[in-house]
Amino acid sequence: GPGSSGEGGSAKARKRLGEKLPFIERTKGSEILFGVAPCSMALSQSRRDLFRLFLKESSGSRQLIMSEFVLQAMAQGVPVHHITKREMNALCKGGVHQGVCLEASPLRFKSLEEDEKPGLEDKGNLKQQLIWLVLEQIQDPMNMGALLRSAYFLGVDRVVTSQRNSCPLTPTVSKASSGAMEVLDVYSTDDIQSFLKTKTAEGWEVVGTVAKPEDVENVPVISCLEFRWSRPVIIVIGNEGDGLSLETQLLCHRMLSIPPGRVLHPGIESLNVSVATGIFLHSICSQKLRHSD
Repeated sequence: GPGSSGEGGSAKARKRLGEKLPFIERTKGSEILFGVAPCSMALSQSRRDLFRLFLKESSGSRQLIMSEFVLQAMAQGVPVHHITKREMNALCKGGVHQGVCLEASPLRFKSLEEDEKPGLEDKGNLKQQLIWLVLEQIQDPMNMGALLRSAYFLGVDRVVTSQRNSCPLTPTVSKASSGAMEVLDVYSTDDIQSFLKTKTAEGWEVVGTVAKPEDVENVPVISCLEFRWSRPVIIVIGNEGDGLSLETQLLCHRMLSIPPGRVLHPGIESLNVSVATGIFLHSICSQKLRHSD
């Protein structure tokens, strides 16, 4: 057919590349973190096993950053290898590596079930302004990274994800989080609903989020600007396409929405999930500073 010559061409190009594509033997079970922030944070946090640091063969202006990396790696006893740009592109599978990548063990979610220590939530704690962010089925690694970056910046105390249908903590997520993933503990639970019920029984407020207030039945919806903080709060964010599941919505005490700044054109009626979350978190977290009594 008409498309065949194009496809043939790319296959030939691939074959040509494939013959010369540099191959670096990888440590079993490792992954390749890429980018300045993720690699630097991973080196300083010691949460992963670190195998090798790869730096792109030197280029003037980046020398200073690169020599910092060499010192960091030496301090941790991590071997440093200088490789060509092509070798690095191959290692990072086209990720934006900024001339640095790190071979390391993967980060896993922490299990809420193991972590919960009974007696921690004694009644005296309920005056505390704690905020936990719960992510139900966030699937896009760029969104996941951006969410972690905002959560870290705005002062979220804990992030919890649903185990099923959630994006794992990959190098792409770390890069999109600008290294925040390397610093934050990210938990997961296999049962968000019973987790929310438990926190409600402990006196937490569970607040859901919704793009269009008219989509919600049986739970009061308020603008995020009207939210007032009276006890520890969990804010629940739903999947990029479908939002929160109905079962989760029904466990929310209130739902928050973001009032748009104009009459919206039909078809452009919502925000990107990570941007929306930044706005929700800011409207809640900014109250932390105002009355931390």
